[in-house]
Amino acid sequence: MMGQDTLFIRGARVVDPANRRDETADILIVDGVIRDIGQLDTPPPGTPIIDADGLTATPGLVDMHVHLREPGYEYKETIAGGTRAAAAGGVTSVACMPNTKPVNDDPSVTGFMLDKARVAGFANLFPIGSITKGLAGKEITEMGLLQGAGCVAFSDDGLPVMDSGVMRRALEYSRAFGCLIIQHAEDNGLVGCGCMNEGEVASRLGLPGIPCASEDILVERDIRLVELTGGRYHVAHISSAGAVAAVANAQQRGLPVTCEAAPHHLLLTDASVGDYDSNAKMAPPLRSQADVHALQEALARGVITVIATDHAPHEMDSKRVPFCQAANGVVGLETLLPMALELVSQGVLGLSEVLATLTCNPSRLLGIDKGTLTQGRAADIALFDADEAWTVEESLLHGSAKNSCFLGRQVKGRIKYTILAGRIVHQA
Repeated sequence: MMGQDTLFIRGARVVDPANRRDETADILIVDGVIRDIGQLDTPPPGTPIIDADGLTATPGLVDMHVHLREPGYEYKETIAGGTRAAAAGGVTSVACMPNTKPVNDDPSVTGFMLDKARVAGFANLFPIGSITKGLAGKEITEMGLLQGAGCVAFSDDGLPVMDSGVMRRALEYSRAFGCLIIQHAEDNGLVGCGCMNEGEVASRLGLPGIPCASEDILVERDIRLVELTGGRYHVAHISSAGAVAAVANAQQRGLPVTCEAAPHHLLLTDASVGDYDSNAKMAPPLRSQADVHALQEALARGVITVIATDHAPHEMDSKRVPFCQAANGVVGLETLLPMALELVSQGVLGLSEVLATLTCNPSRLLGIDKGTLTQGRAADIALFDADEAWTVEESLLHGSAKNSCFLGRQVKGRIKYTILAGRIVHQA
């Protein structure tokens, strides 16, 4: 192997859900590719070695719902800063939403994003193109051209596609191009001026609420359109028991309907708003304990197959305002793994099952060649200490924005190394 770049990982617990592997093993990486996994001979002298005793090696995490803000909103975050935060969270592949300025509705914007990520070198970037031009909800984008430029799915995330005719055409296009349509499912007419979940907490705080029906109704409508068109449909950041039930029913009928849940919707309730904490403000909002229970059950049953962060960085000033005026969204890349491990400790899923929701499952949905530790594939690997306890603090977050809803939380599970195509891009 003279002249080749090598890296040797010794004695890790290798958990690769795609290959149903869970064993103590070594990993040999040569020229950015996994050469071998198993009980391996000592590598040649001079080979860098990571002693992974006590660590778990998993495919680099794949987050299929991230906002990187560039171009146009660099005062919130940049592609370089966002992908650096991803690397710190063990995330080696991110799918970024199109609500930038200009919107990712043109191949030139797609190319710009890909170039920026390539130069930064912290994570693989997979752009998601907009469903409609300018996110205006009226005219379908040139999906074929965007797909050719590198877009892996389509969404107007941040905004719902409210027009049924437009959504029908989008799903018809998705069937023709074999791509995924991702819906931000909130009926604007029911959201109105609401800023948190409609319920007892909103009433106590005197804040206008958003009913679960705002999500349920749009998901039900879209499922009818899937029946009509056969297009592939995915509900982003699902949050309500009713929406989950609708997705489960559609799946039982064999429809191509999937959904993801964010860690905050799986673990937190609207009680987290507490004393008007704007870091607990997002869209859709945190729901009731009954909704959290329904989401966890759906995750356990395989109705929800992906955990994605909806990582949404904001500058401090947009959060330090009265609650209803605060921007929606929270950062989540660096807390993705420990929050997922909480679901393991609560008995919702086993370790391999929860890692599948972070690796091979999103990769399959997006049709990308990631999320597995397989010989001959790119060596994108996360190494973590599942038992290391730490407290989520602003100073520990690597991105520009610090608007985490988990600040102050005691968690377990720390990324120790993130490896991208054989290069160590993060070490703690």
